[in-house]
This record gives sequence, C-alpha cells and structure tokens, in this order.
Amino acid sequence: MKDELKDTKDFLQNISDQIHYFVKDNVYSDLVLTVQILLKFVFLAGLIYMLDFIFKLIVNLIFKKFFDKEKYPVFKSIYQSRITNSIAHLTALSFAGSALFSVFYRHPKSFNLLEIIVNLAIIFVIAGMLFRVLNTFRNYFVIKQDFYKIMALNAISESVKIFGIFILTVIGICTVFGIKGATILGSLGAITAVLVLVFRDTILGFVTGLHVATSRSLKVGDWIGIPKYNIEGNILEINLLTTKITNFDKTISSIPTYDLLTTEIKNLQVMSESNTRRIKKSIFFNINSFKFLNNEEIEKLKDINLIEDYLSEKTSEINLEKEKIEHRDKIINGRQLTNIGVFRYYAQKYLENDPEIDKESPIMVRQLEITTQGLPMEVYCFANDSKWEKFEQIQADIFDHLLVASKEFDLQIMQIGLPK
Repeated sequence: MKDELKDTKDFLQNISDQIHYFVKDNVYSDLVLTVQILLKFVFLAGLIYMLDFIFKLIVNLIFKKFFDKEKYPVFKSIYQSRITNSIAHLTALSFAGSALFSVFYRHPKSFNLLEIIVNLAIIFVIAGMLFRVLNTFRNYFVIKQDFYKIMALNAISESVKIFGIFILTVIGICTVFGIKGATILGSLGAITAVLVLVFRDTILGFVTGLHVATSRSLKVGDWIGIPKYNIEGNILEINLLTTKITNFDKTISSIPTYDLLTTEIKNLQVMSESNTRRIKKSIFFNINSFKFLNNEEIEKLKDINLIEDYLSEKTSEINLEKEKIEHRDKIINGRQLTNIGVFRYYAQKYLENDPEIDKESPIMVRQLEITTQGLPMEVYCFANDSKWEKFEQIQADIFDHLLVASKEFDLQIMQIGLPK
C-alpha cells in the first residue's frame, strides 16, 4: 500500500515538475512563480473535480443498482437527501489532502495556505453531510406521513443548524489561525448572558417544538383557533421561530412558535376528522308569551306528528293526577302542559329525526339562564358534515324551521332594538 501511495506521489510530482519547468522556460521571469502556482492549482482543482465526478457516479450507480428505493423508504430518504454526494465530495477532498504535497512540494508557502483551504473544505463538507442526515430523517418521516415527528425534527434541526454553524465557525477560526478551541470557548463565557438573550425566541421555539411533538397536540395541516389573536385556520408551517396559519379568508397569519405553548389553542382537527361539527346556538323567547295549554290548544297541537304521542301520553297522566286533587278545574293546580315546554320537546324530536344530525353525539334542547332579553333556548347537537359550507346550511335549515314553527305554539321571538 505504501508503494502504491509512493507511485501516486511520484506521478503527481512528475506532472508538477513538468508544469514547473514548462512555465519557467516559457513565461516572463517576474511572472513565473505566480503562473506556476496558478497552473498547479488549476491542475489540482481539475483533478479533484474529475475524481469527485467519478466517485459520485460510482456511489450513485451502486446505490441505484443494489438498493430498491421504492421498497425501502430508508434508502429512498438517503438518496433524496444526497448524502451519497457528500461521501463523494469527502473522498475527493481526502485525496486532495494527500496529493497536495506532491503537487506543491516546490512551493512550501503555497502548500501551507492550500492545506488550510482543503481542511476548511473538508469541514464544510462534513457539516453539510450532517445537515443532510437531518434531511434524511425528515424525508423518511414524510414518506411515513408521521407529521408529529416531522414537526419535532424541524425544531431540532433548526437548533442543530444554528449551533452547528456556531461550532463550525469556531473550528474554522481554529483551523485558519491555529488557535486552540478552548481559548475561543473560554472567551465566550463572558458573553453567555448576551447569547441567551439573543437566542431567547430560538430556545423557546425549540422547547415548544419538542412539547408539541411529544404531546401530539398539533401538527401541520390541523384546523386550529387562537382566541387571543382572533385567528382560525389551518397550520401551514411550524418553524423554530414562527408558525404560519392559513386563515379561511385566504390570508396568512404568523405568530411566534412559543405562543403554541403559552396561549390557548383550540384544535378543531378532531372535529374535521370525525366529519362532525357542533351546533350550539340559542333562540330568545319573550317570557310574556309563555302560557298553560288548554284542552282545545292541545287537541290542535296533536295534529303535529312529532308530538302527537307525547301530548296524548302527557294528557292522560295529567288528567289521572287531577282526579286526586281539589279544585281541579283551576288550571294552575297540578301539572300542566306549557307552550314553551311542548315546543322544547318538539325541537328535540325534530333534531332527533333530522338525517343531517349525528345520532351518536349528544342532542339537547335546553333552557339557559333568563336574561333581560328573554329566555334563551339553546340547541346543542352535531351536524354530520364538518365542511363549512354544508355545516352552515344544516344549521340555517334547523333554525329557519324552529323560528317559524314557534308561531304554532303562540311563542314570541325576542327582537332587540327594532324601530317602533
């Protein structure tokens, strides 16, 4: 192996000597040194480029031939991130480092400078390879559609890149000026507080990314609402510093990523995935329109199919109870049916029979606390379609019907602020 290396060095030295003496014999003496170094550099750069091309071609061909990227997502992720190219670059630069002395052995000062340049190039290639490893993981999780891990990786990769650039800068300075890394790091201790202050949002974003990923509470594409900013839309992107949200009016909002940890977030994605959406809306009734129903009014309401059986059953129960009480002719004595109570039952049965209401979810028609605007009767149920347009249509159809149907029960809807 040593003989082979020696032969390689002798070969490169011979070419270097040929360039050296050719320039010496054909170039003006004042420019000889400059031209010699320049041509040798061009020769070495061309050799590195050619070797890099050959190594890259071989590595990629081997990868394509022996690894089924479609069958094995790991290999597909590696190939997409171009780690194979980084391996070829590193191999070519390693050869350049070993061949540098053979080409520039007659120019020791140039050799030292070029050695620093090659070492810096190797450092950058290694750093690039590490960043491409992060992209490999990201590509793999994209293929697996594991969006929570993608989000965690985004937070980690952004932090790794920032600190990686910092470490790379320190190593580069050490390589160029020959300074020990401990000296540089020691001097940075005095400005640690400043660095923490500068990277405050970065650190908070990193912590938030990890928390969101581990708790699996949010991911890109989720439909969320943020009451603090009056924002509702889909998460477009979660980065280390900012989170972008596509609003339903086609605008894009950006918020600090750490707000995902410190602010109330409503994740509506579960509702979307279950294809159900809550209806929670009230009708305000004038209390003065409430009354007991007499027999004539009850008989009239029995023509309504949804409450016919209910009215017959309740009427029988009430009449049976009244036989046991005194002054049963007085309507207030004993239990009585009211127009508001019967309407509430009617609304409940109407929802239960509506094919566009999800029967697996709670269905309620309930009275809320009385206000100065009247008695609110709340409809609480879930539409079986979460798409915004369809949901609004289902909700409107329900309240269109109930608002008009209330007239059949002699109920008055409160209207605030109408002109006299």
